[in-house]
Amino acid sequence: MGDISGPLAYLLISWGLITVALVVLLVYRATISSKEDDQLYLNKAEISMMGSDQAVVITRLHRLGKPIVALAILSGILLVASASLWVWIGLSNP
Repeated sequence: MGDISGPLAYLLISWGLITVALVVLLVYRATISSKEDDQLYLNKAEISMMGSDQAVVITRLHRLGKPIVALAILSGILLVASASLWVWIGLSNP
């Protein structure tokens, strides 16, 4: 019952590593976006200085979008593959 075969173990380990990387990127993105969500009441002189900082934050958020989507898709594929292999192993063993 507790024995996991070689290919299934590799799939589960790779799924775990990909999912951990995904969670780390999501936490990092949430940390960055908390700076972007702040409301500041500025005068005209401060707006240009703070506007450039916000542009940098928004650029970072957009740059993180593609790796997050790619890791989410890869994590889902690996999860489905692991579940399929687990079912196939369960059905093929009497």
